[in-house]
Amino acid sequence: MKPRTPLDAQGIDLKLLRLLDALHANQSVTRTAERLGLSQPTISIGLARLRKMLDDPLFVRTPEGMQATPRTQALMPAVRQVLDGMDLLASVTAQFDAASSERRFRIFMTDASHVTLMPRLFAHVRALAPGVKLEAATLGPDMAQALQSGEADLALGLIPTLDRGFYQQALFDQDWVCLCNADHPRIGEKFHLKHYLAEAHVGIVSGTGAQLLEDALTTLGKPRRVQLALPGFLGLPGILSTSDLVATLPRHIGETLAQAAGLRVLPCPVAIEGFTVKQYWHTRYHQDPANRWLRSVCAELFLNKRR
Repeated sequence: MKPRTPLDAQGIDLKLLRLLDALHANQSVTRTAERLGLSQPTISIGLARLRKMLDDPLFVRTPEGMQATPRTQALMPAVRQVLDGMDLLASVTAQFDAASSERRFRIFMTDASHVTLMPRLFAHVRALAPGVKLEAATLGPDMAQALQSGEADLALGLIPTLDRGFYQQALFDQDWVCLCNADHPRIGEKFHLKHYLAEAHVGIVSGTGAQLLEDALTTLGKPRRVQLALPGFLGLPGILSTSDLVATLPRHIGETLAQAAGLRVLPCPVAIEGFTVKQYWHTRYHQDPANRWLRSVCAELFLNKRR
């Protein structure tokens, strides 16, 4: 059996290591080219060089994308250690000039954050750094990998799955309120549990927060009557403005929607566990100047503030 070629540190430059890392994270020549700002032929040429140096295919095409070979999997811890060390060295003197940057930041956030956080964040960033672009990404199972690879920069919300390998910073706490039409025919000054259970509800059925509400109702042993279920908050103001339904939602999004649509805010009579909105970032980018700048902006805007 032909012996494996050892990894020759003299023959593989840093660009090839970054290419190998990006291919492993993205599992696609096209996505890797987009992420690194290179052409697909350049990525293919670099991969061919690596294959020749290491005497291994490194990646094979499958219906799920380019899958790493065992040789690649064995190399990746050492490759990441080298890249992390180089990033740390570079960050000692590197600076991020926000005012002149044209960088795009990709941020995972909930649809509630699109309404409550993004307007303030975008306005602030645009005033400080007019060339910087922001992209909101939907929370999903690919978040951890995207943050690790650098395909995304930050995540905002209640995301308990981002634990190992991630830093997190608590921004503000959330409790719960109810919303209804300002002219609701049956709800007066007092809104107790008996009134809550008597009314028909519109339910937001996705997200960790929605699960906290369902857990509280299960503990209570008295289910509410959900007449309309929605996957998010997009249509909620129009529905509440034209019906007698009641919605239960976190205070920040509730008060924001109420102010915009002239809805009534009610104290929530169900004891629902509160939660903390946080920002999350991967350990690899803890010292990255651009990532640090973005995190500092979010902290300045949202730390211990709900508005």
